[in-house]
Amino acid sequence: QVQLVESGGGLVQAGGSLRLSCAASGRTFSSYRMGWFRQAPGKEREFVAAGRWGGGNTAYADSVKGRFTISRDNAQNAVYLQMNSLKPEDTAVYYCAVRITSTTSWSEDDYDYWGQGTQVTVSS
Repeated sequence: QVQLVESGGGLVQAGGSLRLSCAASGRTFSSYRMGWFRQAPGKEREFVAAGRWGGGNTAYADSVKGRFTISRDNAQNAVYLQMNSLKPEDTAVYYCAVRITSTTSWSEDDYDYWGQGTQVTVSS
C-alpha cells in the first residue's frame, strides 16, 4: 500500500510560482513511476507531468513544458512539482499518483494510488 498526501496549493497571481508537494508513506521504490494530473472545473482530469519516483525519466504535457519541473527529496520520500509562470488556465485541482511499474504513463487509468488533491487558483 502507498499513501500519498499533496500540499502546497493556493491562490497566486498570474506569472507567480507555487511548489506542490507529494509525500508518500508505505511501500515505495525508486523505480515506481509517479505522475501529476489536474482537473479544472467542468473538465476531465488531464496529464501534467510524470517521472521516476527515484528521479529522472521525466515527461511533461506541452501546456506546461518549460514552466513546470518535477523534483524529489530522498530523505522526505516526497516529490515536488515546481510551477513557474503560472497562468489562469493552470487553475485546477492537482493530484499526484503512483504507478507500481517501471514504465511512465500519461494515462490516469494506469496509476494505482492517488492523493486527495490540492487546489491551485491563478488569478489574472
